[in-house]
Amino acid sequence: MTSPINWRDEVVSLIPALRAFAWSLSHNGSDADDLVQDTLIKAWTNREKFEPGTNLRAWLFTILRNTYYTNVIRRRREVRDEAGEYASGLKAPATQDWSVAMRTLQAALAQLPDEHREALILVGAAGLSYEEAAEICGCALGTIKSRVNRARARLLKIMDAEDATDVMASEFAVAGR
Repeated sequence: MTSPINWRDEVVSLIPALRAFAWSLSHNGSDADDLVQDTLIKAWTNREKFEPGTNLRAWLFTILRNTYYTNVIRRRREVRDEAGEYASGLKAPATQDWSVAMRTLQAALAQLPDEHREALILVGAAGLSYEEAAEICGCALGTIKSRVNRARARLLKIMDAEDATDVMASEFAVAGR
């Protein structure tokens, strides 16, 4: 490699040409200056990769061009929001309310007798018909209907609610305190 001083002097002499090329790509003086600065940083960091005797100007212009297109691609995925107006409009529903309700439901389900819990989960959660649940459990259709009914009633009593909508309302009220 040529001496670092000669290499640096050659790079410095190409800055006006780099700036002109950067401006032709960005059409903005400030962006062009930033692009030239990024190019010079990359060139200096990777100066050992430059092969002496090759075209330094072409090497620097290639770095500049690639940096420009990388930035363009990156900006497509970004939303300009200096004032924070876009960000302030973004809202996500609270998810912790559902996790509190789920833990409460799991604790209440654990208090049910095994055959009631099984019947309720097969019919209520898995969406199976009473007939399918009866076949899986190896019992009569009426027995499954009775187990599901008793499980629902017991679950509501454990959760201190009159119907399923009361359960979620009370869980959200508890979570909001």
